[in-house]
Amino acid sequence: MTTDTAPRWPVPTAPPSHDPLLFARAMRDMRLTWRARGVLAELATGYDPGQGPTVSELVSLTRKERLAAEGREAFGKAVGELRSLGYLVPDASTASGVGERLVVDLSPAADAHLVLPYGHSPFTDGS
Repeated sequence: MTTDTAPRWPVPTAPPSHDPLLFARAMRDMRLTWRARGVLAELATGYDPGQGPTVSELVSLTRKERLAAEGREAFGKAVGELRSLGYLVPDASTASGVGERLVVDLSPAADAHLVLPYGHSPFTDGS
């Protein structure tokens, strides 16, 4: 589906500056639900620094604007999950929580719980 309207948030002009290895680990962190990984991917790769939407702006999208995207409650749960593990931290300029802008921090991925390769379970001998 195409639209003639400009995006509400600017399309990034450069690739994200995140460490690709940490990003890959974050996307495979089994402590996160698939939903939370999707929100993290959107926020980590979708906006130039300082140009991303606030949590309030994302939650306030109407059903028509969201199309197939998650609802408000589901999005809020995913953000809470990411905050609890440290993947999203408040921007110092909006730490009041009102219209809060969250900054992606991929450092928790260093401690990600990853699924072992097939056949390398601690419950098998790997053969």
